[in-house]
Amino acid sequence: MAVTNNLRNSFFLTLIPVGAIGCAMDKNQGKTGGIKGYFTKHHVYVMGCLTLLCFSCGYFWRSDVLMMTPWFAPIVWEGTYNFEILNEQFRQRNVTVGLTVFAIKKYVVFLKTFLETAEMYFMVGHRVNYYIFTDRPEEVPQVALKEGRNVVVLQVPNSPRWQEISMRRMEVLSYFSQQRFINEVSYLVCVDVDMKFNDQVGVEILSDLFGTLHPGFYTAERQSFTYERRPASQAYVPSDEGDFYYMGSIFGGTVMEVYKLTKKCHEAIMVDKANGIEAIWQEESHLNKYFLYHKPSKILSPEYMWDDNLGRPEILKKRRFLAVRKNHAAIRNK
Repeated sequence: MAVTNNLRNSFFLTLIPVGAIGCAMDKNQGKTGGIKGYFTKHHVYVMGCLTLLCFSCGYFWRSDVLMMTPWFAPIVWEGTYNFEILNEQFRQRNVTVGLTVFAIKKYVVFLKTFLETAEMYFMVGHRVNYYIFTDRPEEVPQVALKEGRNVVVLQVPNSPRWQEISMRRMEVLSYFSQQRFINEVSYLVCVDVDMKFNDQVGVEILSDLFGTLHPGFYTAERQSFTYERRPASQAYVPSDEGDFYYMGSIFGGTVMEVYKLTKKCHEAIMVDKANGIEAIWQEESHLNKYFLYHKPSKILSPEYMWDDNLGRPEILKKRRFLAVRKNHAAIRNK
């Protein structure tokens, strides 16, 4: 396994003020998300050093949100980074970012808004390849693109059930990551198409491997997470394990890390299928299982995947990537 049992079981953190973590806690003191946990003196010392480093490098600190995981991966919120510094670093590296979406069947209707808002807010000033997987290439809209940005249409078959379409995404992404993306882009950002960009989504999200906190569970206790709980499934997560619940609508990283993630998830999906099992939330369930044992090096806050039906909590300073209102029954399986 990629992490030790001690690491994966040692901490469970929900949204708590970082400023409140000022001293080491006894193992039986303090409940984080309803689960007993603690920061050792070593962890507090390292967090203190990282705080000083952040200030010295022009980064910022917020006391109202969790900014760091127990494995010291940053959680990205507005006001926690210096965009100019990060942007210049990635500009010097001359990176190209691949943005993948699946527009199967009627979901092609979301492409125009998706692409137009991406041109306004996604990786502005950087080279981008929009990889559009669709069974209706003739219906992909023409959208004005800035210099260095390209639409690449990749035809794929559809499936009778939307659940099958959803799960096949892992298979397709793993194949193209190995066969094509590795030669064309530095990073992959894999998202749902029935979304729109509403504010800047830039290089601050890029990392070897990143996931996104689910907007419906980022303040919930672990027992509320909708992990796959049937031991017969490859996506099974025991009730006493799990760090966060991640959204399947946006994840990514370097091409090689995305390849490893999608390959592993696809293999697990195929084992389940052979055994007549379908995980409760299809590929999202397998994604959460993967992140349990292969910790992401960066986590995006719910700013990067929000649904306005959930309201607008005070801690949410930006709503960067929004779910589009739709009639699921009219879109799925059509």
